[in-house]
Amino acid sequence: MIALALRNLWRNQRRSSTTLLAMMIGMLSILLFGGYSRTVYYGLETDFVGRSGHLQLQRKDYFWFGSGDPQGYSLHGYKQLVNDIQQDPVLAPLLRVVTPVLQFGGIAGNFDAGLSKLVIVQGVDVTAQNEMRRWNDYQLAITPELHSMNPAAGNEAEIGIGVARMLQLCAQLDVPDCPQPQLSAIDPNTQTLAADIAALAAGQLPSEPATPAKSGAQLELLAASTGGAPNVNRLQINRAVTTGAKELDEVYLAMQLAQAQQLLYGESEERVTALQIQLYHSADLEVARTRLQELISNRWPEQPLEVHDFRTLNPAFGQITGMFAAIFGFITILISAIVLFTVGNTMSMAVLERTVEIGTLRTLGLRRSGIRRLFISEGLLLGLTGALLGTALALLFAALINQAGFTWLPPGNSNPVPITIRLWGEHQMLLGIGLTVVLVATVSAWWPARRAAQQDVVDALRYV
Repeated sequence: MIALALRNLWRNQRRSSTTLLAMMIGMLSILLFGGYSRTVYYGLETDFVGRSGHLQLQRKDYFWFGSGDPQGYSLHGYKQLVNDIQQDPVLAPLLRVVTPVLQFGGIAGNFDAGLSKLVIVQGVDVTAQNEMRRWNDYQLAITPELHSMNPAAGNEAEIGIGVARMLQLCAQLDVPDCPQPQLSAIDPNTQTLAADIAALAAGQLPSEPATPAKSGAQLELLAASTGGAPNVNRLQINRAVTTGAKELDEVYLAMQLAQAQQLLYGESEERVTALQIQLYHSADLEVARTRLQELISNRWPEQPLEVHDFRTLNPAFGQITGMFAAIFGFITILISAIVLFTVGNTMSMAVLERTVEIGTLRTLGLRRSGIRRLFISEGLLLGLTGALLGTALALLFAALINQAGFTWLPPGNSNPVPITIRLWGEHQMLLGIGLTVVLVATVSAWWPARRAAQQDVVDALRYV
């Protein structure tokens, strides 16, 4: 039956070629967009995992209320927690980086210009954070954006370009295309640091001989320490960076973890708001989460803890990938409908042209079921051939696009990244789309096959 169906398709080369071309273009469209969607998915995952880790260990309910009370929802004895995680026999082979982070709100001030604004401060271990940002499990052609602070310089920090703009530090930080206010609202009488804040800031400076001023800018960071007393640090700002969102650019400030702890907790016990846990491979995320839950229940009963993954911590990941998945599904349905009608029309025309042939086959003893199998086999062969040729064409186009050097600037990045179509190695997607096309082509041949099988032998032979 398959050999006969193949001969029939070959005999009608023009119609078969037109149908195959439509199927190949459909396959090409679906796979190219699917490959681009995979690249976006892996790129977002790489960015979010590089910044926040696969998992975060936090005090219970910090996710909901901790930003308003970092002292009340902080982790005590975090160094022991880190040690337990790194030495656990289940987790140790999976771990790449385990690092603490301290996040709280403060007021950053450029008091020489009489300006201040609210910021969200991230106290980080610079070395560990930079190692996290180098995570590239999917081997993407990207360059990670690393922190500029020197781990040996305790007072170095970096801010968002929005903070630099609003505190009028763009010139000192060489921020390009930074708008300046047309009219200054600064009172000349307030362009000096208030005496009480100046005294507080001076108390935080080391009692070492003065060193030459570095390039960049300085600002004072005011925060409420444990017990509600104000505390101030003077920070050397290395650069202004972009997070990809204007709202975050206007509140972002990163500084050294040790100085952030001193600012918030003073000389009391060192605490943090979360432990960021990065794995070698995302496939191990559920195993690591389950083991952490066991450790929380069995080893760390003294404080309530919970674990969140990067998808929960970064809702934008689910929103963006969900949007691309919806678009991909819509395109797949649309192209499948086109293939359905194209193959159906081809098979209907074949039935009309081969009425005498159908009558002759019935006269020779072929049953109605045999006629149905013949035409369905032709649809199946069209689907298989179209899927194989379309996949080969998509792989060729993807390779050409990947070598063309096109770039774009995705959200959250300050540097353009290459436009790539990730198809090679995505076996599940290639197989799934190929089987979908084959199924659609086979189903679309069913109705014409049924109509051909129901023809009366005598009526069919009248066309001779």
